[in-house]
Order: sequence, then structure tokens, then C-alpha cells
Amino acid sequence: MKLYIGNKNYSSWSMRPWVLLTQAGIAFEEVMLRFDAFSPDSNFKAALRKLSPTGKVPVLVDGNLVVWDTLAIAEYLAEQFPEKALWPRDRAARARARSLCAEMHSGFTGLRGHCPMNIEASLPAVGALVWRDQPAVRADLARLIAMWRQCLVEHGGPMLFGDFSVVDAFYAPVCMRLRSYALPLPADVSAYVARVCALPGVQAWVDGALAEQDFLDFEEPYRLSR
Repeated sequence: MKLYIGNKNYSSWSMRPWVLLTQAGIAFEEVMLRFDAFSPDSNFKAALRKLSPTGKVPVLVDGNLVVWDTLAIAEYLAEQFPEKALWPRDRAARARARSLCAEMHSGFTGLRGHCPMNIEASLPAVGALVWRDQPAVRADLARLIAMWRQCLVEHGGPMLFGDFSVVDAFYAPVCMRLRSYALPLPADVSAYVARVCALPGVQAWVDGALAEQDFLDFEEPYRLSR
């Protein structure tokens, strides 16, 4: 299998299936398509047009099959590798985990819009301004805290549904944002973020992001200084 991704420092969508595959020990080949621009004539879009009708990363290619969108990729991998238990084994927990992934997939627009993922950066000053001025970000964080706390209590940790699953991979980019922007977290939720960041699959992604040293100004309009 080949997984086509964008820059590891910026591409939160790419991070999810990459971490899922890596943490689960599923072999794949990484193909990185650098973000040069997102205009139709960019090299990035030209390369993706050969793979996917959406022109977005990530894209999973398995033989002649092309799967795009992070949730579709996760479902395909879960079907292909049932022994990996990428979703919780309990039916009710599995339905709940899918609900949380779908909520991440379509929601948290305040946090995602005002705190784009930037792994190499330390942006507490930006985070403080966002926290002060953006009620949507405060609402998103309150929802995250309530959601994560409930899962950790119900399933006993260390991950949201006990063992590592798709849902932890889906929220790994959120953990990166919370860390980069130093948004305020209670101790128990902060401990979960630390555990996610310490996962070997997440650490491997972070190491790759830090090695890029590829500053893209159009990805960082919020940055106060560099």
C-alpha cells in the first residue's frame, strides 16, 4: 500500500491515517507531496489530480484501488486488518468511537480554523490571544474536555477506549494543536494529551515534521514572529 500525504508539519488530515498505520504496525510506503500552493495549477494539485477526484491528501492506494478521505481510509484498513482491532471490539463502544471520529471529521471548526496544526512551532502568545478573543475555540475545547473525560472514565484509559484505536489517531492532530498553542487543560486531559504524544507512531510523525524545516508562509498567517 502507498499513502500519499502532505507536509507532516502542517497536514493534520494526513497525520491521522499515517499514525494509525504506523502505530498498528501495518506496512505501507509513504509518498509525500509537498505543499507548494493549493491553486489548481500548483504542483501539489497536479500530482493529486492523477490519484483522487478531490485533489486532497491523504490518499491510500492499494493495488488498483484508490481510497481517499481519512474516515474511508480508516474503515478500509479496519476491514483489511481485522486482527489489528483498529476499532473497539465491543459493538456499543465501536459505535461510540465512530461517532467521535465523525464529530472530529465535521466539527471543531473554531479550533481548527484559529489554531492550524504547526508541530515545530511554539505559539503560546497566539494561543493566549485566540483563547481571549474566540468563544468558538473555548466552546470546542470544553466539548473536547467533556468528551475525553467521559471516555477515559468509562474505559479506564490509557487511550480513549482503553487500547489505541482509530479515534486516538483522529484526535492526535488536536493534541498537537493543544500543545503548540498552550491552550489551558485540566490535569487529567493534559495527561491524555501527553500519552498520545508519547505513542511511537505519533513520535515518528513528529520527528518527520521537525526534520522538514519547510516554512510555508501561506500556512502560517497567524504567526506573530519567527
